[in-house]
Amino acid sequence: MQFSEACERNKGPILAVLERWLPRPARVLEVGSGTGQHAVHFTQQLHQVCWQPTDLHANLPALQERISGDGQAHLAEGSQLLDATALDVSVGPWPDGPVDAVFSANTAHIMPARSVPDLVAGAARVLRPVGLLLLYGPFSEGGAHTAESNEAFDTYLRGINPAMGIRDAHWIHELAAAQQLEPVADVVMPANNRTLIFRRAS
Repeated sequence: MQFSEACERNKGPILAVLERWLPRPARVLEVGSGTGQHAVHFTQQLHQVCWQPTDLHANLPALQERISGDGQAHLAEGSQLLDATALDVSVGPWPDGPVDAVFSANTAHIMPARSVPDLVAGAARVLRPVGLLLLYGPFSEGGAHTAESNEAFDTYLRGINPAMGIRDAHWIHELAAAQQLEPVADVVMPANNRTLIFRRAS
C-alpha cells in the first residue's frame, strides 16, 4: 500500500484538533484522502464518527486498498469508515450532505489555485448549519511566508507547476466569508503548519 511519511508525522497533532472540535456523533467528509492513512487513524481513535474519504478518480484504487484492509480493523466504538468515492472539487459531483465537518489536509497548495474557491464553496454547500470546515497545511500570511522552509517549499511547488503553491490565509478567509463561513480558530501546528477552522452560519 502507498505510504506517506508526512501523514504519519502529522496524524497525532491533527487528531488532537479533531478531538477538540468535532461534535459527536459526526459525519465527516474528507477531501483529498490520499493514501488513506488519516482516514484509518482517525476512525480508529475517534468515537461515533462516520468518515467519508474522497480523492480524484485516478487515486481511488490505492486509497480503497487501505480502506478495505487496515481501515476495517479496530474501528473506534460507534465509528464507520465508508468506501472511497471520487471527488474533483471543481467538477463534482460532491457527496450528498449535510455533513457535520469537511476536513482536508495538504490539498490547497497542491490543487490548482483556481480550484481552491471551489473547495471552499463546495464545503459550504454540504455543511449543515454550524458545521465545520477544517483546512490543514502550510499557509502564508498577508503575502509573506511564516518560515524559510515554507518559502522553499512554495518555490519547489511552483517549479513543478505554476498553478500550485502555498496559499495565503487572508485569501482563504475571504473565500470563506463569501460563503458565509465564519472563522472560529487558527491552530498552530508542528512543522510550520496551521489548521484553519471555519463554521457555517446557523
